[in-house]
Amino acid sequence: MGLLTFKGGIHPDDGKRFSKDQPIQVLLPKGDLVYPLSQHIGAPARPVVKKGDHVLKGQLIAEAGGFVSAPVYASVSGTVKGLEQRFNPAGTRTECIVIENDGQYSETEYEPVKPLSEMERDEILEKIAEAGIVGMGGAGFPTRVKLTPKEPDKIEYIIANCAECEPYITADYRRMLENTDELVSGMRVVLALFPNAKGVFAVEDNKKDCIEKLKTAVSNEPKMEVAALMTKYPQGAERQLIYAVTKRAINSSMLPADAGCIVDNVETLIGIHNAVINGKPLMERVVTVSGDAVASPGNYKVLLGTSHQELLDAAGGFIVQPEKLISGGPMMGFAMVTPDAPVTKTSSSILAFKEDDVVKNPETACINCARCVDVCPSRIIPSRLADYALRHDEESFVAMNGLECVECGSCSYVCPAKRQLKQAIGSMRKTALANRKKK
Repeated sequence: MGLLTFKGGIHPDDGKRFSKDQPIQVLLPKGDLVYPLSQHIGAPARPVVKKGDHVLKGQLIAEAGGFVSAPVYASVSGTVKGLEQRFNPAGTRTECIVIENDGQYSETEYEPVKPLSEMERDEILEKIAEAGIVGMGGAGFPTRVKLTPKEPDKIEYIIANCAECEPYITADYRRMLENTDELVSGMRVVLALFPNAKGVFAVEDNKKDCIEKLKTAVSNEPKMEVAALMTKYPQGAERQLIYAVTKRAINSSMLPADAGCIVDNVETLIGIHNAVINGKPLMERVVTVSGDAVASPGNYKVLLGTSHQELLDAAGGFIVQPEKLISGGPMMGFAMVTPDAPVTKTSSSILAFKEDDVVKNPETACINCARCVDVCPSRIIPSRLADYALRHDEESFVAMNGLECVECGSCSYVCPAKRQLKQAIGSMRKTALANRKKK
């Protein structure tokens, strides 16, 4: 059987050589911990602590602000310094709880957990909700909501997104190698919610060691299998992943559940395992520190709320002062305003580059070469959509299927005119989606 894939896509230098062979290191924070109340899609969490309160590691500090929301827990013990406006990794000032770390890591007592086989569906979902689990691949959608589709009996595939197609990031790669059992356990928990589904670990074939290790781990799991994907960006985008694995197509007006699928990231599944099997809330994640400006790239298990600057320090600082800092991958991540921003539930990496290639390559006129059309995984016309976006022509933008863009950036990557196609289309897409909601 050939490798699973989709039409379109690109093959950028993956940059994974910098950090893929570096085992996960545990990093304990030295400074204050900062917890944004919005680390997920939906309503912000509501603080349940006040200035001067002493908290323990694992203690609830902000409750879910609604059904589509997620609680936040202290990842250290210490004293609440207050509620402050701080930068998040995306460069937006947001309300945050700040805790002074006492360095003791005194932990709260957790409720005893029952064996998975003795838990009802609602109990499992409640454990996931209470733990504050969200999509940790970048989207941040509350996982409990994702796992409660209207017709659960029609879910046929639980897809573990193990592609990690973004260049440079190797956090999921190391998780697959070092925490295989926890990953499989997380899949086992999700499958307990969907009796008619099978679990598929979808891994790009540049991670052959992960494929073999996962195949061994699921050899006695009749409802689980491993699927090898062609190495290509954006193989890990939800729509492209679903098509590659199932040959089922979804569009912007559909959810994966409409195609009988649920997709969860590697880190999310491990979080589910910790919540349901160990009874612990989400307090940590693995983050890659990489880029050609970093002295010693690596992968770190870090407590949520830790400053990105501490990650950079742990990686030996910079070889030279970087021109570009990115939170997330170079294709879909955010340029960082400051490295003092905290690690959040959706922080997969911090990348530092010696040069800012975008600034040094100014835009020129479109030459109508159609390269953006060739690589677009959504099979739309990015150059034309960007023109509509720049003219604020929302009607034409929507009519030309602009809402089907997945904002992967493949078009910008291949454009010989260096047009910022993704940025223009993404801005108009957000406007159009907001106007659709109003209607």
